[in-house]
Amino acid sequence: MDRFQYLGVLFACLLVTLPLEFVLGARVWRRPARTVRAIAPAFVIFIAWDLWASQRGTWAFSDQYTVGVRLPGGMVLEELVFFVVVPLCALLTFDAVRVMERRRVAPVTSDRAAVEAVEVG
Repeated sequence: MDRFQYLGVLFACLLVTLPLEFVLGARVWRRPARTVRAIAPAFVIFIAWDLWASQRGTWAFSDQYTVGVRLPGGMVLEELVFFVVVPLCALLTFDAVRVMERRRVAPVTSDRAAVEAVEVG
């Protein structure tokens, strides 16, 4: 079971943040082109950095905690998935906070307008 820990944690991250999309209305999954544009630059940079560091011996990937699928350059599958899942979860969280902030501010604005209308009238 140790071989699936890394993927399991990544799956759990997605599972925990999924309600942000469907319950709070983050709209990250529903805007795939925007999501890819947001994640792609960091994805490319971190993949390049990861390949460079692993080729230099700065770090390595444990076969004990990975499923054993190696990609070109020696990177493990889990590392590639990590560079998608973590930014995706961060984007979901950021968008959910933005949605909640809009919901919190909107009633205050409409209440002020109602009070001002009463004061004027």
